[in-house]
Amino acid sequence: MAERKSSFDLSKCARSNILALQPYRCARDDYKDNGTNVLLDANENAYGPGLALKEDGKLANRTSNGHAEEGRGLEVDLLGLNRYPDPHQIELKQSLCNLRNTHTHTSKSLRPENVFVGVGSDEAIDALLRCFCTPGKDKILTCPPTYGMYAVSAQVNDIEVVKVPLDTSNNFALRPDTINSTLSSDPSIKMVYVCSPGNPTANLVSRSDLQEVLEHPTWNGVVVLDEAYIDFAPEGSSLAEWVTEWPNLVVMQTLSKAFGLAGIRLGAAFTSPPIAGLLNNLKAPYNISSPTSALASAALAPKNLEVMRENRRKILQQRDRMLVELPKVAGIGRFVGGADSNFLLVEILDKPRNQGGRPSNETALSVYEGLAEKRAVVVRFRGKEVGCEGCLRITVGTEEEVERFLKEIGSVLAELFKGPTGMNGAEEDKVGREKEANDVVA
Repeated sequence: MAERKSSFDLSKCARSNILALQPYRCARDDYKDNGTNVLLDANENAYGPGLALKEDGKLANRTSNGHAEEGRGLEVDLLGLNRYPDPHQIELKQSLCNLRNTHTHTSKSLRPENVFVGVGSDEAIDALLRCFCTPGKDKILTCPPTYGMYAVSAQVNDIEVVKVPLDTSNNFALRPDTINSTLSSDPSIKMVYVCSPGNPTANLVSRSDLQEVLEHPTWNGVVVLDEAYIDFAPEGSSLAEWVTEWPNLVVMQTLSKAFGLAGIRLGAAFTSPPIAGLLNNLKAPYNISSPTSALASAALAPKNLEVMRENRRKILQQRDRMLVELPKVAGIGRFVGGADSNFLLVEILDKPRNQGGRPSNETALSVYEGLAEKRAVVVRFRGKEVGCEGCLRITVGTEEEVERFLKEIGSVLAELFKGPTGMNGAEEDKVGREKEANDVVA
């Protein structure tokens, strides 16, 4: 075939901000799951879906006397898959409202008109940007260290990111005074993204600090509170129902974490009816598939909520165990941040603490790589984040996974401290490896 001639030039046709976009890197890009790895890197629920399942993987529906009904599985209408799904998802939204109507923070109740549901929280993050920010003009404010998708979505939408770091001298607390002064000085900032519990900091944001931002006297913008990990925090911590009190508050949640349903990609944004209406108007008409809706609705049924809460109890038990056992390992420093999630952020030292060890990115990177490449235990390196020098983020696994992790990290550190450490590569290579490891978003 003769060579085709074309005037097409991708570098001049595509948007410049997209050409400059760094590819999204998720937690499995570095080390694939081969079925034997201990995966403590993506903050998934190691105990599995929050569904009452039988051994064959089908839902164990129960009769009134508590016995499992045979022959009944998940009620997905397979014959109906030739039809588009429900575009409104009112019943699913009501179930989400029922879950969060605790009346801990207000006497008002959430209703379906307060809810947007999307493909994970990421769809809500992107939809909010498209709803409120004019590309190339408006900005958002984030508080690092924080979840990386806020910045990734902002870059996709050609939105500048203004950063007000968390207070590293005060356990990564929000800095409402600095946030408010920044908002006062720059009216082009349309949204503030706050993560609570924080990722990677694992601590709750103070309610009073958040309220101070919401009460800004002149700023006309939206406060977005990301509560992806809220079900691992103490009971009553969620501020979802607070959206009935504040017209510019959005609270995002997901079924990916405590509910163990990362594979169905279901997220929700609770907010005022006017904002929810805008988000629902701009979404794709059938963004939630019928199987996803059926699985999410099942997960919110009473018998399956019992399973979720039992899995959560076991995770919190192992989290408490790690808080006690991990500091006993030579070369482990302080826990950084809080313990309100299903992961912990911990310092890795350049030598044992009793020998004056200090947090070290070089050592942390070697531990991260040594665990994954030689011990099949995958965690996350976070040492390049603000205030996270020498830190690894470790998802809380099952009892067996935590046992193996504690054994392997002790062994890897012992080998590093014996030397030769394997940490003396070229400086350029070390810096590149650190950046690559830290650039993972999830």
